[in-house]
Amino acid sequence: MRIRDVNKVELVKEKAIELLVKVGFEGFTMGKLAKECGISVATLYIYYKDKDDLILQVGMEETERMGVLMLEDFDPEATFAVGLRQQWKNRAKCMLENPLSVQMIEQLRTSTYQEKIFERLIETFKSTLGRFMHNAVQRGEIEAMPLETYWSVAFAPLYNLIRFHNEGRSLGGKPFVLTDEVLWGTFDLVLKALKK
Repeated sequence: MRIRDVNKVELVKEKAIELLVKVGFEGFTMGKLAKECGISVATLYIYYKDKDDLILQVGMEETERMGVLMLEDFDPEATFAVGLRQQWKNRAKCMLENPLSVQMIEQLRTSTYQEKIFERLIETFKSTLGRFMHNAVQRGEIEAMPLETYWSVAFAPLYNLIRFHNEGRSLGGKPFVLTDEVLWGTFDLVLKALKK
């Protein structure tokens, strides 16, 4: 059995993300990926059992990598305003610097791969952000609310701004580029909506 070439594995991962975003799961084949990488299909089978194994491994590695970036320098003991600001900073940076990964992760989130790929990430986020929310409620900074409500108010505006930025247009096709002024102005409105 041949030894795994780390550079080749990274190339395969990068091209797999690009191809998944471009053609989706149905259009994605090991043959197309091999062609994009300039390697033989047989080489892919050294690294992965099959297409599903490849998608699962690439998806898990990428969601884990993005999760680490999103929690960087985040302290669940911080005040609500400071902690939420750090989350916005991390998420905006991560999503703006990794637009293809964000698109692939969104595709995975609505796929049959969802459960296996997001299981570990959800536990990490639930533990860390759950503690952060609990602390904020205990300190009287925010009302207790379901996680889904919190996420919808706290992060959906950010995710929409990033989507508008990545697409280069907002509602009605109007050109859009995300600026710090828009980002942090929106953050201030979100903070105002959530704080007691």
